Amino acid sequence: MKKSNYVLPLLAFAILGTTALASCAHNAAAPMATVAADTARPEADRARDADRKPDEMLRFAKVRPGQTVIDLMAGGGYFTRVFSSAVGPNGHVYAVNARFYLDLLARNNRPAPAPLAGGAGRTNIYDVITNEGGLNVPVKADLVWTSQNYHDVHLFADAGAVAALNRAAFDALKPGGYYVVLDHSGAAGLNAADMRRLHRIDEAQVRTEVLAAGFVLDGTSDALRNPADPRTANVFDPAIRGKTDQFILRFKKPMR
Repeated sequence: MKKSNYVLPLLAFAILGTTALASCAHNAAAPMATVAADTARPEADRARDADRKPDEMLRFAKVRPGQTVIDLMAGGGYFTRVFSSAVGPNGHVYAVNARFYLDLLARNNRPAPAPLAGGAGRTNIYDVITNEGGLNVPVKADLVWTSQNYHDVHLFADAGAVAALNRAAFDALKPGGYYVVLDHSGAAGLNAADMRRLHRIDEAQVRTEVLAAGFVLDGTSDALRNPADPRTANVFDPAIRGKTDQFILRFKKPMR
């Protein structure tokens, strides 16, 4: 079987423009409630808010109460809980994981990630294990979100797997739904070897790949930009960790 057929399992490894477009992001109405108002969020999450700017991310992603959100490669669940707060009791948040990753952990006698569903005040979160047919979410979503993970598909798979990921995101969305990709910024023209060494990706490459799946670019945000980051250090380097220059791209699935 070709590598690209394993795109969703391979995603588990990720756990371990223009002025007009930018202005359209800033003009989006704010969600009804801010993340800061959710006193049930863990203190460890709150400690990261200054760097991750969750309320700005919600505005950019146009999240609203009652929506369905897919947190693709949810990891420890920081944004899963952010979305849970924002969509409220009438909304749904699907935290995506992969069977391959769970099996890999078991073979290496390592614990599986803690489930994100079922916590106090989190009855709107559902843990999902992907399959080879797609994201395995039972309803069409308003938003597919992936944060700091897109580059890992390149590191552990191939171009076919990246294309399959973007098609899966497209298929999981309602017409008019959004696909938001947030990742660590690499220098223009960053090659595969440096992508692997630094865990960064060229923003232009992401745009090209996602547009090829049928999306249109709907907005960009500079909220997590850091001009002081030379983009030459590995993102896990203590000197830059948590302060990397990050791009955020919002793509839209056309209505037809």
